[in-house]
Amino acid sequence: MEKKTGSKFLRVKCNDCENEQVVFDHASTSVKCNVCGRTLVEPRGGKAEIKGEIIEVLT
Repeated sequence: MEKKTGSKFLRVKCNDCENEQVVFDHASTSVKCNVCGRTLVEPRGGKAEIKGEIIEVLT
């Protein structure tokens, strides 16, 4: 029996350089774009705040 957590990985597009990268939706640290350095994810003590455009929810 598999336990479901509700956490997901997301493919997010940077609003500045349009780079796409995969991030965790419950990230505990900020995640920056690997290309331009813009903050894509900010931790909020649970579900993180996504600053880029969510392209896809990965399962």
